[in-house]
Amino acid sequence: MRQQKERFPWRFCVSGLLTGLVNGFFGAGGGMILIPLLTRLCRVEDKQAFASSLSIIFPICVTSLAVYLFRGGVDFSGVWPYLLGGLAGGVLGGLLFRRVSAGFLHKALGLLILWGGFRLVMG
Repeated sequence: MRQQKERFPWRFCVSGLLTGLVNGFFGAGGGMILIPLLTRLCRVEDKQAFASSLSIIFPICVTSLAVYLFRGGVDFSGVWPYLLGGLAGGVLGGLLFRRVSAGFLHKALGLLILWGGFRLVMG
C-alpha cells in the first residue's frame, strides 16, 4: 500500500474524509463505503482493502464514539450483549477471511448493503 500512498495521497485523504463523515453522521457505515473507495479510487488490492478497512475504521469509530459520549448520546446499559456477540463474530470472521475469495467478499458486502438499505427505506 506504500506505493499507492505516494502516487495517490489525495485519494486516500478523500477516502478517509468521506468514511469519517459517513461514520460520524450515521454512527456506522463508514466501513461499507471505505472498501469501494479503497479498491476503486485508491486502487488497493481487494483483499488488502477489506483487511485494511478494519485498521482504518477502528480509530474513526473511536473518534465518533468520543463525540457521541461528549454530547450524551450513548447509553451503555444495553450494549453489552451486542458487544460480546460482535467480539465473537469478529474472531470468527477474521478466521474465515483467508478462506474466502475477494469476489465472495464483494458480493457478500454488496448484499449486506442492499439488505440494510431496503430495511431502512421500507421502515
